[in-house]
Amino acid sequence: MTTDLRPVIFMLISTFSLSLNSLLAKFLSDSLSIEMLSFLRFLFPAVLLLWLMALTKWAVPDRKMWQALGLRAFCIAASQLCFLFAINRLSLVETVVLFSTGPLFIPLLEKLLFKTQIQSATLINLAITFTGVLLMADNTSGVVLKPELLVGLGAGIFNAGSQISLYRVSKGALSPIALNAWGFLLAAVITLPLVLFQTDKSTLQQTASDMADIQTLLLPMLILLAVCIVNTQVFRVKAYQLANSSSQLAPLIFTNLIFSSVWQVMFFNQPLEWNKVTGISLIVISTLFNTFLPLIVRKIRVRLIEN
Repeated sequence: MTTDLRPVIFMLISTFSLSLNSLLAKFLSDSLSIEMLSFLRFLFPAVLLLWLMALTKWAVPDRKMWQALGLRAFCIAASQLCFLFAINRLSLVETVVLFSTGPLFIPLLEKLLFKTQIQSATLINLAITFTGVLLMADNTSGVVLKPELLVGLGAGIFNAGSQISLYRVSKGALSPIALNAWGFLLAAVITLPLVLFQTDKSTLQQTASDMADIQTLLLPMLILLAVCIVNTQVFRVKAYQLANSSSQLAPLIFTNLIFSSVWQVMFFNQPLEWNKVTGISLIVISTLFNTFLPLIVRKIRVRLIEN
């Protein structure tokens, strides 16, 4: 009996591309302002996806779909702004872990938006997560909740909002390429005013100077970043289309943390103290519990019913 490994391979390509996305953002954040990098991170993938859509099948959202896409665009724009702010001040692994807390906040947002019930296990996982954040904030002078930690956690919260809105827009007739193309374009439009009006002249001059210094690498890195962003979305959709169930691929999502840890060792001299390692471990454990505990409980209930 043969096993179809394509879903696993596609998901690994997706998480590998996601880790490269974070690595490139870490490098580019040293040379570009947060506002400019956020705008370019959305503009380049949008242009690439619009080009692909023009080659395959052109599609334009209807009026109701524009509203849902606008909500998703706001969430991904806010999430990426928080992510870039944090990654410019924290290590690569710390930022990726905080961003990955998104699934933990989905039940809270669903409670606020749709009045759904919150499971007690979710509250326990959130408590473990915040304990991990407090451990990451601990230093010789005591616990200090630095803004970058809270903003990094905000990236996870807005990431949860983007996933909820993605579920809504995915029920429409648009293809994944069209959904992401228009979503990224709207996100670029949302971040454009920040580039034009909320970045002072000295920062713009510094950004222009830095861009001139790395002009030979800037365009290739931005193109590679756009390809990684598109790969992350496209291959994840392909993996889920071929998988028997979402639980089959859920463990592979966390390989992003493994890839990011490798990049940090290879490219950055940022050692992690014991308290940060412990805090990161608690956050990862709470996220794993949030993903797998419902599946385990469901299997136990099915076996009890069968017996």
